[in-house]
Amino acid sequence: MTANNLNQLAEALSATFGQMPDAENFAPLFKQLLLLLANGAPVSPSEIAAVSGLSGEEVAALLPRLPSVELDDEGNLAGMGLTLRPTPHRFEVKGRALFTWCALDALTFPFLLGKPARIESPCPMTGTPVKVSIISDNVAQVEPPDAAVSIVVPETMSDIRGAFCDQVHFFASAAAAREWLAGRPGAMVLSVHEAYQLGSLLARSLSGQNAAAAGKEGQR
Repeated sequence: MTANNLNQLAEALSATFGQMPDAENFAPLFKQLLLLLANGAPVSPSEIAAVSGLSGEEVAALLPRLPSVELDDEGNLAGMGLTLRPTPHRFEVKGRALFTWCALDALTFPFLLGKPARIESPCPMTGTPVKVSIISDNVAQVEPPDAAVSIVVPETMSDIRGAFCDQVHFFASAAAAREWLAGRPGAMVLSVHEAYQLGSLLARSLSGQNAAAAGKEGQR
């Protein structure tokens, strides 16, 4: 996939993510929530308030409205893309074993966290573990070497996990991914390196950088 096509895909996904309920309130918090969750424990509304400028009451009211958010019995944040609850996508960062909702999350979050990460996720078709290491803003290792990632651009994000995350997986090969995606209109297959570039574009978009500008910067 060309850099221009990746830019267009990143812009399309960014626009769709912007349709999430309370997106205007959630987007500025997202990186801060990831950093807090990466500590490996549920995050209280007061902890979020301390780094967000919102009151504890405002945070407590906002969290349950976020699509697919995971809260514990005390109303603490347990997952929002990055999660403390097991999923197929194991995500090790800062020596802690966490999980992500989808393959693209796992490839996007190292950029936002500013930390190396190790990812392991089974191919839904073959069961083969796909292992990815990200170091210094680069994909350092991929096993198997021809592993791939499925990507969709959903029409709505009212249920982010059902509409997007449940369709975005690591596969042992592009052939395995294409077989799994048969009958799913609009789905596509990227190499792990392409999916990582897409994740970096999305991360820059979340950080306030224009995706197209970030893409040009990445080509230098």
